[in-house]
Amino acid sequence: MFFLLQQYEATRFAAGHLQNPQTAEQAMVLVFLRTKMHMAVCTVNSKKATGEFKDLSTGKVISRRLWTAEMKAFYQTKSKEVPRPPFVFKMTILGWIATLLIVAVFGMIIYDGMKPPLPKSAETIAMEQKPAVGDVYFGHFEARPGPGDRLGFGWFKVLKVDGDTYYIAKSTIMSKTSKPKEQLDNSTFEAEGTPVKITEQAGYLINLRSADRGLEIYFTDKN
Repeated sequence: MFFLLQQYEATRFAAGHLQNPQTAEQAMVLVFLRTKMHMAVCTVNSKKATGEFKDLSTGKVISRRLWTAEMKAFYQTKSKEVPRPPFVFKMTILGWIATLLIVAVFGMIIYDGMKPPLPKSAETIAMEQKPAVGDVYFGHFEARPGPGDRLGFGWFKVLKVDGDTYYIAKSTIMSKTSKPKEQLDNSTFEAEGTPVKITEQAGYLINLRSADRGLEIYFTDKN
């Protein structure tokens, strides 16, 4: 990030009437300095100016430990007459752009948090309900290696519900590869269902598993 720190003279006061503690015959001047900080997003002027006495001939700064009581009193008086800076804090164009972007982002976050949720679709509501006898779902099953198919896509029907156990029957025609649900039969099912329990249910899926973990069924749509 662009960063620049510089010190500039705010004002000066003639101090020739005061005795120079280093070289008595040479006049002094009281200079007040202010610090300005430039950054990519803003410019900052120090609110308070710092003063120092300088030898008018050589320009050398006179150490504060050498200041006389008259010099200190003069400093206190003139410090109240130092002009105020034109500004203390000022945003740059880039700073305003960054601020507007931050405000816009936070505004969007607050708006998203306060706005009412979108209404759920009929499909989502249907998938969130517990399966009931007669319900027909589309999905696929995965089974352990054995005499039957290990994978099948198609329709399933709930034949019986006993507490949290669901007896699910597969369609008599299951595809070994994924196909659109419209291309698969959803009218004829096996006579007996396999007992399974729900392991996960959300608005877009229902996962079921048999007690021996030999069969898992995944519903993704409801008829």
